[in-house]
Amino acid sequence: QVQLVESGGGLVQPGGSLRLSCAASGVTFITAMSWYRQAPGKERELVAHITNTGGDTNYADSVKGRFIISRDNAKNTVTLQMNSLKPDDTAVYYCNARAGRFGVYEYWGQGTQVTVSS
Repeated sequence: QVQLVESGGGLVQPGGSLRLSCAASGVTFITAMSWYRQAPGKERELVAHITNTGGDTNYADSVKGRFIISRDNAKNTVTLQMNSLKPDDTAVYYCNARAGRFGVYEYWGQGTQVTVSS
């Protein structure tokens, strides 16, 4: 029932831009949504986070000033605008949602590949 579906990944040249989107369905009481990424041989890391209750955002130091996270609570979607992309941004990007009235539940998307290369 619960699905998080990412879209927007692909191949882009250094300095280019991509916009990732994630749509959550089958889940209610979402409190926060995040984007993570994982490159081969590296640990999964938090890229950006946004709270649906207060609208506060948080970014990894490596993407500050380049990436922007936003959300539409009515549609249960989160978007990551990625600008000035670097080869080090190459990774699989995963959407994450936290939800629940009684306890906290966490859900993950299947991921979308972002490749930054000349």
